[in-house]
Amino acid sequence: MTAPRRVAVTGLGAITPSGLGVERLWDAVSTGRSGIARLDGEEFDGLPVRIGGQVRGFDPAGVVDPPLARRLSPVQLWAIAAADQAMRQAGAHDQGPPWAPERFAVLAATGSGPVDAMQAATRAFDARGPRSVPLSLVVHGAPDAAAALLSQRYEARGTAHGVTATCASSAIGLGDGLRRVRHGYADAVLVVGMEDCLNAVNLAANATLRALASGYEDDPAAASRPFDRGRRGFVMSQGAAALLLEDAEAAERRGAEILAVLEGFGESSDAHHPTAPHPEGRGAAQAVSSALADAHLSPADIDHVNAHGTGTAAGDAAELAALRAVFGDRAPRIPLTATKSSTGHLLGASGAVEAVIAVQTLRTGIIPPTRNLDDPEFADWDIVSGTARTTGSLRRVLSPSFGFGGHNGAVVLSHPSVPPSKEA
Repeated sequence: MTAPRRVAVTGLGAITPSGLGVERLWDAVSTGRSGIARLDGEEFDGLPVRIGGQVRGFDPAGVVDPPLARRLSPVQLWAIAAADQAMRQAGAHDQGPPWAPERFAVLAATGSGPVDAMQAATRAFDARGPRSVPLSLVVHGAPDAAAALLSQRYEARGTAHGVTATCASSAIGLGDGLRRVRHGYADAVLVVGMEDCLNAVNLAANATLRALASGYEDDPAAASRPFDRGRRGFVMSQGAAALLLEDAEAAERRGAEILAVLEGFGESSDAHHPTAPHPEGRGAAQAVSSALADAHLSPADIDHVNAHGTGTAAGDAAELAALRAVFGDRAPRIPLTATKSSTGHLLGASGAVEAVIAVQTLRTGIIPPTRNLDDPEFADWDIVSGTARTTGSLRRVLSPSFGFGGHNGAVVLSHPSVPPSKEA
């Protein structure tokens, strides 16, 4: 029986409100700079919440040909741009992918996909009738359409499909990619998280649910407040991020730089409520403990947690309850950060964005700060705030993601210098 393969991260990409490209994203979150602002556009007038994390300054020129760019949603263009960045960093872009086409897979993780396309088509239908609905809605309007686009772009003839599990989509996509490479179903998997629900309909629905932070139109950067007593909900953001996973031994042979190792993954369902997390963090704890078991690690092996930390009272409390259930009395002493305080909540893309940040944390030994933690509700926990913390080195980072519907996913990433666990 073939031994499981070690899975390396060799490429990263990001198009986010906090910056276009990984370096700009990292500079923003590591210095505690917010990507949240008052929303531009007439469609947001009259909404109870008019702040969010918008992708600004993105130019699709050079990403795809203009005729295709006109048929695609912005979120799909961001996904392609982020994927190109990851492929280029891995040395798999300009000369083409180095893997056999049938051994290269693509996973596009999103909670909702290109919702703007369906909304625009519905408005056109209502205003001008059936013949006004664009044909591109059929071809490019589905959540998994980006996987098809990227498969064609890179001639990836392995698996190519979508992954949908609300805000846990990207974490579960990374887990799917990990398993495919580890067990030999693919030699490389491009995982792209993407989301754009920053529109009037989705904002209105979430505001009616009282899930969004309200009353911050005059100070948007103060709105996202994970673990702070003054939090009022999460801040919706848009964007995309990509991670290229491949067999570590093969990556070394071809001279690729290994940025990090994806060691473990766990997932679960709360089986509890459509929106509220289990109050004791039952499902979240199961996902985290499963990720540790998958990596053959003990709780003592985790040096840092990049928390899901959305800034909802129920979510923050349930997450810390889950961490305490897994890590016991050590949980409050593990350095923890919540980078959604800077980026906002990218929903289905958040797990990919935070995995990118976790890789950068491992590479630099710097833990980004949690913004807006002015009145900590959980004062006994080591939540990094104010300024970044320089640790010198970190071995492993846990990055969990939890979503509406009780979807839970968690990944463990390690520094490439850390030897594999004995059981792996």
